[in-house]
Amino acid sequence: MEQLNLLWSNTGLNQMVWGQGLMLLVGMLLLYLAIVKNFEPLLLLPIGFGAILANIPGAGIAEGSGILHVFYVIGIESGAFPLIIFMGVGALTDFGPLLANPKTLLLGAAAQFGIFATLLGAIGLTALGVFDFSLTDAAAIGIIGGADGPTSIYVASKLAPDLLGAIAVASYSYMALVPLIQPPIMRALTTEKERQIEMVQLREVSQSEKIIFPIMLLMLVALLLPDAAPLLGMFAFGNLMKESGVVDRLSDTTQNALINIVTIFLGLAVGSKLMADKFLQPETLGILLLGMVAFAIGTACGVIMAKTMNLFSKNKINPLIGSAGVSAVPMAARVSNKVGLESNPHNFLLMHAMGPNVAGVIGSAIAAGIMIQFLG
Repeated sequence: MEQLNLLWSNTGLNQMVWGQGLMLLVGMLLLYLAIVKNFEPLLLLPIGFGAILANIPGAGIAEGSGILHVFYVIGIESGAFPLIIFMGVGALTDFGPLLANPKTLLLGAAAQFGIFATLLGAIGLTALGVFDFSLTDAAAIGIIGGADGPTSIYVASKLAPDLLGAIAVASYSYMALVPLIQPPIMRALTTEKERQIEMVQLREVSQSEKIIFPIMLLMLVALLLPDAAPLLGMFAFGNLMKESGVVDRLSDTTQNALINIVTIFLGLAVGSKLMADKFLQPETLGILLLGMVAFAIGTACGVIMAKTMNLFSKNKINPLIGSAGVSAVPMAARVSNKVGLESNPHNFLLMHAMGPNVAGVIGSAIAAGIMIQFLG
């Protein structure tokens, strides 16, 4: 009988507390969204499974020498994974739509307003005594508004290492849930007529322009904002490998094998921070709420900027592409295209939406550089 009691006391069922049970259900919900609903499965599946592993009572997989904690320390705490991801995103990015229609850069810039609005919001809530965030904490939380996971992790590792786990979870959750969060905001701010606007064909962009642009971008931004150089540098390097056409093997590896491998480890490491004792805290839930507000403001500002530009432009912009100004590449552009097709089955906005989408990546990296330079 004593041995049976010992066996029972060592089981996970006996050691489980309500919080772990709740987070196991959250992990399963993320898996459901990834597998059944097909919501960004490349992100949600490893994050959800990491959450389940992290909340198995007594296993210690996400603590100490546990494998998920090792992934977290090596890749996220060091800032290595976000930079490698940025290089892969650069190799997957085509600057053509942005170069063909440079005014979409303004849409990407407008969508970054959510970052600074949330910074002020976090400071305001601290002043009211609701939370206890420092200025650097507030800056790191604000970056979530760009819906750019790698940038959020990189900034948090520099400015607010103690909030890194919560910020990583929030930013990647909102990146993955773009198809759920953005469409209601887009529909609320546009009319049926606006959603049906067909944009003019983009001009042809030469290969020389595509090769020169990432180099010029890096030199212009990095010389003014050195703290933005790591993110933009890896982004520009990845893009240059693709556009130069002389290192196809390296470009192919960066676009496929490398970014896929890092995404697996990154997703599991982010999921490991969904441990009940650390995640179910008022501050963490506050970060999730502020991140949601930031993302919603960024989406709304992009759409409103597009509507404003239409007042002064002869060639009308479909306001739906303004929502792609957040940095979730290419999820936000796909959502713009999908909502546009609902109103006009012949209106393909994907390539037009990639302009502000790429501009958003650049914008969030610049915003990150500003935060680190002035607050780091």
